[in-house]
Amino acid sequence: MKKWLVQFASEDWIIVFAGAVILALAATFPQAMPVMPKTLASLEDWMSAGYMFLFVLTITYLTSAALKRPLKWIFPSLLVIFALTLASQLIASIPVVKDYGFEPVFFAVILGLLMSNCFKLPEWLKSAVQSEFYIKIGIICLGSTILFGEVLKSGAYGLGQALIVVFTVWYMSFWIGKKMKVDPEMNTMLASAVSICGVSAAIATSGVINGDRKKLSYVVSLVLIIAIPMMYLLPWLAGLMNLPQEVTGAWLGGTIDTTGAVAAAGALVGEEAGKTAIIVKSSQNVLLGIAAFIISLMWSYQGKDKAEKPTASVIWDRFPKFVIGFVLASLVFSFCMEPETAKTVGVVTKGFQNTLFSIAFVCIGLETRFKEIFRKSSRRKTK
Repeated sequence: MKKWLVQFASEDWIIVFAGAVILALAATFPQAMPVMPKTLASLEDWMSAGYMFLFVLTITYLTSAALKRPLKWIFPSLLVIFALTLASQLIASIPVVKDYGFEPVFFAVILGLLMSNCFKLPEWLKSAVQSEFYIKIGIICLGSTILFGEVLKSGAYGLGQALIVVFTVWYMSFWIGKKMKVDPEMNTMLASAVSICGVSAAIATSGVINGDRKKLSYVVSLVLIIAIPMMYLLPWLAGLMNLPQEVTGAWLGGTIDTTGAVAAAGALVGEEAGKTAIIVKSSQNVLLGIAAFIISLMWSYQGKDKAEKPTASVIWDRFPKFVIGFVLASLVFSFCMEPETAKTVGVVTKGFQNTLFSIAFVCIGLETRFKEIFRKSSRRKTK
């Protein structure tokens, strides 16, 4: 019994509890939850940013204390990380940048990389650099925004289309990557990103398989670089082919990776195309939970070296517990809450999730030094 209770003191379970507390607060007090401002033009914007910082700081302190980690330098470290996160949010909200479809996480990793590669970072700054921690809590929050009711709007045909597209594209992408000798971690992240919902799917998959954070940043960059030209190219091709708006919308929703780029591309075509595109993409997004669960089972069963066939207890030990939090969040918000309430709370948790992902990507950038990467590469070549 004691051994069974001890497992709940692990990092994975503490993250699940932290995510559950955040979602409970969002569901109970949605108006009181922090919101990341898109500008800093007013005193209210600065206060919103400060409130968000204090909220994230409190979570970091409490979880770090529970995990018996040093607390001394967390405040100044997180303050620098949060400032870079806020800067990435502001850059992404610039109208010209927004029109091109760049997301805050893209600029978050760039700002982190600039800091780590242009300056010598002090030791105290590393105290709050916990990218996996922020990613996993963000994934649990992501579960609250995936509502099964949204899929039902597209009917059985829409759900069938989503299932066929997601699993066919995932398998084909993984197969092609394997033929090209892409390593399993990056291949899995890429396959999930191109078949489901872009950045969010890549982040979720990386968390599930405990993937290399540097590889994750490469995948996210690739997804965004490909999604941006597709956002303009596909509507233009649809016009050349004289496709009806409903058909165009289904094509956009099933082909373009990121939800934001899908919405923008649909708007370029027309209102009907925009609605259809979002419904199709939402149908695919819901399957993220199923895909994450299946991938986590496969990865837990095989292990990274794939050398052993573990028992059920070993699979349970390896299984990432935050995936349980992600699935439970989706189920609770889908079936235990009124649809309108779930959507209202989902807007709050979506904003919080985006902030946590941006913080995580700043951390990934701060952890990545090109000099060390090249040094390791040259050592391998010498050997």
